Amino acid sequence: MDRSRREARPLSIARGAVSTTAVNRAKAPARSAYRDKELEAGSLAHYDDAAYYTKTYRKRKDDVGFYVGLAERHGRMLEYGVGNGRLALPAAHAGAQVTGVDHSRPMLDDFKKRLAALPKLVRSRVTLRRGDMRSVRLGQRFPLVTCPFNAFLHLYERRDVERFLARVREHLAPKGVFVFDISNPNAHELVRDPNRAYFCPRFRYPRTGDIVRYTERFDYDQARQILFVTMEFLPQGKEHESWVTPLAHRQFYPQELEALLHYNGFSIDEAWGDYKRTKFDRYSEIIVISAHARA
Repeated sequence: MDRSRREARPLSIARGAVSTTAVNRAKAPARSAYRDKELEAGSLAHYDDAAYYTKTYRKRKDDVGFYVGLAERHGRMLEYGVGNGRLALPAAHAGAQVTGVDHSRPMLDDFKKRLAALPKLVRSRVTLRRGDMRSVRLGQRFPLVTCPFNAFLHLYERRDVERFLARVREHLAPKGVFVFDISNPNAHELVRDPNRAYFCPRFRYPRTGDIVRYTERFDYDQARQILFVTMEFLPQGKEHESWVTPLAHRQFYPQELEALLHYNGFSIDEAWGDYKRTKFDRYSEIIVISAHARA
């Protein structure tokens, strides 16, 4: 996803078997099994291609320094949504013991390939576990538990948040710290026309080598506070081979987030608006939370 996009006319593309478009969504019953499948796809599909993910976020560095600093300070870290190691590998290089949990097999497989090429000492500092962050139990406690880069936004309902926070409490050592960051809802971005496409710069798709025209569509479900993003990929000269990737992000407003943490036994120690620890305010695009579990 890239916010440096320009508006475009709606596109007519071949969508294959993926029925997660704004048009199809508008026709679906509000509480049907279709919507559950849509959420399942929206929580996993973006992470199916590790090479594309790596290319897309290779310039994202601010959060790396932030989380590596925390890992160095605490020594041991549990990271939910560890992916293919964008944050965990630098933390392990810095000397921290990292346990990573992720639901995406492709991302973890790529992580293992990267890890295999590293020195034995670095490899020894990393433990990976595939599973749902709402249910995985490791039987260990950590001084630092993290859930970085919008992984928290895949908790779509209150019971999802409750289950996840219960797991965080189980894995936090006494006086441990829970740190996570999410995008702050922007009202202007949530009212975009779901039938209008937004062009982003063309790029070479890493898996195929094709030059790809890339657009995004946004459809906000106000009832459930879920932003559905449809990422459309059209290979240049091969438009008949186009495909889409869905992404679904729950939108948590700051006061709602504080209440969810409070009623699940957490107190917020700090709320920052960036990774430089600037105080969170009305203009912040993200919110970085540092919290502890109350006794």
